[in-house]
Amino acid sequence: MDNPKYKIIKTELLSDNWYTLNKVTVEYQKKDETWDIQEREVYDRGNGAAILLYNRSKSTVVLTKQFRLPTYLNENKSGIMIEVCAGLLDKDDPETCIIRETEEETGYRLHSVKKVFESYMSPGAVTEILHCFVAEYDVSMKVGTGGGLETEHEEIDVIEIPFDQAYVMIETGEIKDAKTIMLLQYAKIHELTS
Repeated sequence: MDNPKYKIIKTELLSDNWYTLNKVTVEYQKKDETWDIQEREVYDRGNGAAILLYNRSKSTVVLTKQFRLPTYLNENKSGIMIEVCAGLLDKDDPETCIIRETEEETGYRLHSVKKVFESYMSPGAVTEILHCFVAEYDVSMKVGTGGGLETEHEEIDVIEIPFDQAYVMIETGEIKDAKTIMLLQYAKIHELTS
């Protein structure tokens, strides 16, 4: 750790069932120069990558639709989320990861992607950095049906929709996923589909 105003005192493993949940005790120096102690639970699931696939000439995007248990437990009555393709790095570099995930989830084989930004998605409790990409796609890149990996118990629907429709779905609440909203806004600002 580089910040001398924060000192990790203790890390206690609470769970490593799926990912890692630690209780971390940190001593920190306040603005008045006194020191205080906080305990926080920190969830480490690894870093990830996400991508928005867009087709400039058709003005369409490819998104995924799947059940997400945490959203179902928090007022999403169907549990279904519409999202950009994404996945954990699993020891790969972000570009290799997102090219692999794109083919697994959407059936499109990409040869090049463009990294556009990185983001901490929930910095108060989760360590994950998400590497965000965009890539243009066309029908010649379709090499499979997508849908995810059965070994990972994925059941993903692939949807191709007009960009304008996807963008309106943010306002209507049909798209509530942060990474998807950010990448659709990036596409709008940079006019990727017009």
